Amino acid sequence: MTNTLLARAMGGTADPPLLPLPDRVAELLAELGSPPRLAAHLRAVHDVAHQLADWVGLTHPAVLFDREAVLFGAATHDVGKTVHVSELSGPGTEHEEAGRTLLLQHGVSPRLARFAATHASWAESRVGLDDLLVSLADKIWKNKRVPDLEDLVVARLAEVTGRAVWEEFIALDEVLARIGEGADGRLAFQASFPVGA
Repeated sequence: MTNTLLARAMGGTADPPLLPLPDRVAELLAELGSPPRLAAHLRAVHDVAHQLADWVGLTHPAVLFDREAVLFGAATHDVGKTVHVSELSGPGTEHEEAGRTLLLQHGVSPRLARFAATHASWAESRVGLDDLLVSLADKIWKNKRVPDLEDLVVARLAEVTGRAVWEEFIALDEVLARIGEGADGRLAFQASFPVGA
């Protein structure tokens, strides 16, 4: 039954409709014996990252970012919670470095594995737009607004486009509000799966 739940969490019919996790990620989660709730969470954040990446690509064509890296990062950012399962329902940061290490051990390049470690450390100066978009997806999937994080994204966009910061803020605010409207459905989808493997 757990395998069925995991498969459904990763790619089955969802309400609200959510994109399935990439095959490579689904195979990894199955191999690691991921709890279904973790897979459901990763799927929800991955879907939101798609929406953010689509928006940046459409409305900010001059902004260079690695779309595939953002999507992979969103789909794997909490993979360390397969080891630190208690952090699925409680606080903790041990999953961050554990996730990066796990991904590296499974042949994922450092360029892609980094998101597992950086998704919660977006305030560090070395973090790029790709990392910021993964962090933003990990917040807005549940409609959590983090002004400092959003300000960093706005600043990066304004730097490239030359538009006023307030213009970029309004544009980002609108898309985040729209994406945030689906939070209750995503939260219910995640909660419908057990924490245990």
